[in-house]
Amino acid sequence: MSEPILKVSNLTKSFSGVKALDNIQFELKRGEVHALMGENGAGKSTFMKILIGLMAPDLGEIIFEGADLRNSNVSDTLKRGISMIHQEILIIPELTVAQNIFLGREREISGRKGWTSGWLNNAAVNQRAADLLQEMGVTIDPEGKMNHLSVAQMQMVEIAKAISNDAKVIIMDEPTSAISDKEGDTLFKIIKDLKAKGVAIIYISHKMDEIFKISDTITVLRDGRYIATKSAAELDKQSLISMMVGREIEHMFPDSNNSRGELALSVIGLSKKGQFSDINFDVHAGEILGFAGLMGAGRTEIARVIYGLDKQDGGEIRIKNKSVTNKTPRQAIENGIGYVSEDRKGLGFIPGMSVKDNTTLASMNRHRKGIFIDKTSERTSTEQIIADLRIKTADMSQKVTYLSGGNQQKVVIGKVLLASPEIIILDEPTRGVDVGAKFEIYKLIRNLADKGIAIIMISSELPEILGMSDRILVLSKGKQTAILSRQEATQELIMKYAVA
Repeated sequence: MSEPILKVSNLTKSFSGVKALDNIQFELKRGEVHALMGENGAGKSTFMKILIGLMAPDLGEIIFEGADLRNSNVSDTLKRGISMIHQEILIIPELTVAQNIFLGREREISGRKGWTSGWLNNAAVNQRAADLLQEMGVTIDPEGKMNHLSVAQMQMVEIAKAISNDAKVIIMDEPTSAISDKEGDTLFKIIKDLKAKGVAIIYISHKMDEIFKISDTITVLRDGRYIATKSAAELDKQSLISMMVGREIEHMFPDSNNSRGELALSVIGLSKKGQFSDINFDVHAGEILGFAGLMGAGRTEIARVIYGLDKQDGGEIRIKNKSVTNKTPRQAIENGIGYVSEDRKGLGFIPGMSVKDNTTLASMNRHRKGIFIDKTSERTSTEQIIADLRIKTADMSQKVTYLSGGNQQKVVIGKVLLASPEIIILDEPTRGVDVGAKFEIYKLIRNLADKGIAIIMISSELPEILGMSDRILVLSKGKQTAILSRQEATQELIMKYAVA
């Protein structure tokens, strides 16, 4: 790890006169895991798009193995050995694993004979894919369709594709955002093996624990500017957060006022065949009840049943001691339940619609005048939500797809709040958002609880569960294994019950 394989100097990129990147410096060595850190809007995405040839810089120099890449396109950078595993995985679902790995290179893999006869040598393609996956230590059928794989398996296929391209640099963008801890460990082992072979990794993640677990070096960007590059061993979480946000955040999680109100929601013997059974819990006004457990434990499935997205097979849901059956989300909303899905882009908002239209989507009845929509009422409500939640947007007509992850999440929460719920279910509320936005969302959640809203919070991040919850319900394989108080809960105790 002496001479850098990639050196970026004074890189600058502007859009409509606004600098997205300003004088960026970056060096990457062979066999190094180099974390690129920064809040949403720091310039990470623009920087990566330039590195893989999706856009050209205005100024600066990009030297890769001695060659200038400033005017390269995606095909050029791929041939030179730079690959990227995108957060939203780019696959063709109806093709097989092997076909996705070698897409566009079938002739090379099939051999000349196969192509001159007019037929693909599928056996050769499948065997090459099988060998590659076996070398990675991954058990995936190369002849299986991509749409049958989990997100983690799809990521492994993308890594296999990069390796098959003789990648010398692999960029990984939020690779663990939608996979379990166990699947994450498999990914980290593959990264370790790639390092040993001299492959350099640029690693982007908002998860501090994994950054310090696998990174050799950390570079921080803030507001499009280069802040610093340091050895991971020189930093701790607090110093890294300060570099990213430009200020000290002493207490990430706001204090609980420990004031429980009346009983808001009771779940008694709730069951859904094949997903969970005999779930029992209460949540009170002003309380945050955390749901902890490994992926597949049944947390989201329980939330979907309570909100009316899925049907229960047994048990009872009671709101303020009154039995209810939420057959649809509309009924759940009418019964005072709000839901922020883990699938922010799929179920949380409509990307092509404005902040105003998304925010008022669940509360249209409040803004009606007869058969018409009261535009003034809509605007007033949206302005209030933007101010209360501190949503950073050019104006309420801006499309939500152009907001940062943290601000998109605030729009989804705002949409739920305008329906005036007494109970809110938050499923992975900070997934894919940066540390500064997390801090703001934590404050928002605690403020909602302090105003008397009962909150169920589902999270895969144990520090988040421990820091935010008044009580914690632990699930394992669809079974309820414990309910812990804030005082007794520890990471070790939660994990003990999560694997029970």
